[in-house]
Amino acid sequence: MTDSSATSRSGPPDAPDPADLSIRLGGPADAAAVARLHAESWRTAYAGIVPAAALADGLAEQRGELWELRLTVDYGEPAATPALLLAERAGGDLVGFGYLVPEPDGPVLLDNLHVRPGLTGAGIGAVLLDAARAWTARTHPGAPLRLEVLRDNHRAVAFYERCGGERTREGWTDFPGAGELPEYEYTWARP
Repeated sequence: MTDSSATSRSGPPDAPDPADLSIRLGGPADAAAVARLHAESWRTAYAGIVPAAALADGLAEQRGELWELRLTVDYGEPAATPALLLAERAGGDLVGFGYLVPEPDGPVLLDNLHVRPGLTGAGIGAVLLDAARAWTARTHPGAPLRLEVLRDNHRAVAFYERCGGERTREGWTDFPGAGELPEYEYTWARP
């Protein structure tokens, strides 16, 4: 599931200028900060879309376990190893992240794209999406970049369409604690 921000500079006054962000690869030491941001983002972006119980107590711990596992697994070969892209302000303040998973059949899945709540609309999501596309083009030349987004996450759907994503599938996803929910897939054929 993914969320993102708009490309315009209409975000809150304390939002960082996208030109001042740094993007770096994350690792195991970043798991706790990523898990906190992930849980905060879900609670904001999915309120009213998924049952409140799925966003309640225990979410931060569950996301923490997920990120600890994701960032400590040995995938064996570099071509199969996922990448965690972190967007930070000066001083290392985490404001967003993306998680890229190379798939065996060729595409690269942007499995997560999240921006800190309160900072959406400032261009952070666009910077992360551009970084994800660049990483895909550099490490998996010719592979498309794809992502899945909840159909009812209208803000994210509109963002991906503005960023040139092509809707390539409609389907269902098993969302943790919420069961089956409708989703769209968006693809960038030439990242």
